[in-house]
Amino acid sequence: MPMRQHICGQADTCPGARAPNASRSTSDRTGGAVRYMLIHCVDEGIELSPGQAAEVEASTSAWIEQTIRDGVAVHGAYLEPVREARTVRLRASEVLVTDGPFAETKEQIGGYDVIECADLDEAIAIASRHPVARIGTIEVRPLQQRADDL
Repeated sequence: MPMRQHICGQADTCPGARAPNASRSTSDRTGGAVRYMLIHCVDEGIELSPGQAAEVEASTSAWIEQTIRDGVAVHGAYLEPVREARTVRLRASEVLVTDGPFAETKEQIGGYDVIECADLDEAIAIASRHPVARIGTIEVRPLQQRADDL
């Protein structure tokens, strides 16, 4: 069975690829916390040296551990490479499935984290410390809160 490659270039044994499992509800924090999705975007063609890959792996693990200690981690995961993606559409009752992502872009979504913060400024500060921000982009987007989520 082939081993998956993560953004750090390491196989599934990469500790940074493990998602934190510290699920909490918004009522666990004071001040009306908001959940944000941090979307990791990276050029899949990026080539890191073994030393760079090890540094990204170690710093990602440290970032995850810090978000857990700070009580902001909710969930996170890496995605399989874009070549594994399928795009699904329903048109005139017909399911249309195509290989790959819908958009042709240089950077692809490589993973995500969901964090719970007091506000957008805190979410941006946390995202700026994510190691992927140094080699790609972190998009910070608030999750919609609905009455039945509370």
